[in-house]
Amino acid sequence: MAVLQLAGEGIGTGWHWLIQNIIIFNILLSVLIIFFQRRDPKSVWTWLFALNFIPVFGILFYLFFGQDLRKSKMFRIKEVEDRLKYSARNQERIIRDAHIMDTHDPAAQDYGSLALYNLETSGAVLTGRNELEIFTDGRKKFADLRRELRGARHYIHIQYYIIKNDEVFHSIVPILREKAREGVEVRVLVDGMGGRFMPRKLWRELRQAGIKLGIFFPPVLGRLNFRVNYRNHRKIVVIDGNLGYVGGFNIGKEYISKDPKFGYWRDTHLKIRGDAALSLQIRFALDWNYTVHENLFLFGKYFEAPPEDEMLGKQENRSQIARASGQRTDNVRIQIISSGPDTRTKNIRDNYLELFHKAKDHIYIQTPYFVPDDAVLSALKIAALSGVDVRLMIPCKPDHPFVYWATYSYAGELLASGAKCYVYENGFLHAKGVMVDGMVSCYGTANMDIRSFELNFEVNALIYDEASTEQLEQIFLDDLPHCRELTRESYQNRNLVIRVKEQFCRLLSPLL
Repeated sequence: MAVLQLAGEGIGTGWHWLIQNIIIFNILLSVLIIFFQRRDPKSVWTWLFALNFIPVFGILFYLFFGQDLRKSKMFRIKEVEDRLKYSARNQERIIRDAHIMDTHDPAAQDYGSLALYNLETSGAVLTGRNELEIFTDGRKKFADLRRELRGARHYIHIQYYIIKNDEVFHSIVPILREKAREGVEVRVLVDGMGGRFMPRKLWRELRQAGIKLGIFFPPVLGRLNFRVNYRNHRKIVVIDGNLGYVGGFNIGKEYISKDPKFGYWRDTHLKIRGDAALSLQIRFALDWNYTVHENLFLFGKYFEAPPEDEMLGKQENRSQIARASGQRTDNVRIQIISSGPDTRTKNIRDNYLELFHKAKDHIYIQTPYFVPDDAVLSALKIAALSGVDVRLMIPCKPDHPFVYWATYSYAGELLASGAKCYVYENGFLHAKGVMVDGMVSCYGTANMDIRSFELNFEVNALIYDEASTEQLEQIFLDDLPHCRELTRESYQNRNLVIRVKEQFCRLLSPLL
């Protein structure tokens, strides 16, 4: 009892000391934010509001979400590495693939300047020899992934933001163990936040089985991770250099619609066979090098075009499967674009802006979180007011309540400009993509929010192909019967509680 009493007195004393000095802490942090960090003015004012009007909790919130002290040092080496590796590797490919812009395809002609922008800013090569298959159901996606993993001959590179210790991962692990025994190199990269609930014992067992493991920004105290920002949100799988996956699905049972909280999980994932898989491989290698300090660029085998028979694979078998799904297209032009806090330009955000500015007929957007910055919101409002059919599809249920209500606030502002908004009600919508004029589409891991634009490491596939874009647009249209349209009238009639939630969360939007 005496020990408990002393402990209670100690906690009380510490709490009293914190309250007494709260003003000093707020002043010091305010000076730090204003004079020593290069932030957007809106973000500065939001943090000042949080620090000075939410005592104690504002400081805790800043410690978890607002740290920016070491960002430039943290990623300076990574940025240089990214630029050098891309530049050195891509010069030859630029020359070899230059002919793919010399085409009569309107998608390539009208968006050639965007392709050049991506090449100049991030070394993103435009590739033309690609087959594209689209998955919207997690069960089909993971069934296909397991089938392709079993066929791996040389290496398997897996990168996910979230990996959970449940039936989905358990269905993949035996395949990885078997391939490792066969001599196939297997690497698994997971974000420290997204993989924080994985047992260390399982990681040890995988390492003992010959599987290499990397954890991006791992927790420092058990499962406690103080670095909420700068998460690696990418989802990439590359098999033998000629096959890649990228999109919204993580590894967990909710992604195969087995979590009652979310119900059916509606997402979009791309399967790419061809030259663009090598671009995904480069992206994986850069993240792996930074995390594990194993320089994969020293080994040319990871970046050479596979032999023709491996590039084509079992053509007949693949064609039959693709025809059955009705979602495969050939000779697709694709650029793999990525962005993050280690890049000087907001590559994915800038691509969205250019797509919106070029739109002449329609813009379709699917995103679980719609918290755009001023530039993106203005571009969409201008497009809608100019007669472009702007349609936004968002989920009906929140997995992050603050972001959810901020999303409704921004959606309401779009409605006022003449855009249409649809709320998906057949489960949870997690698809992340943009389709423009039936010509160009951009799908991947990036949400339409400030966090994806500035704080997360993201990767998207920019698709310059009418057939593929029309497929994605048809999927969007097929989702409409499962949606409730949020009209201007219904939005204006929302109750006071919702209005307060929206306004409060919108104030915090630069931090979300």
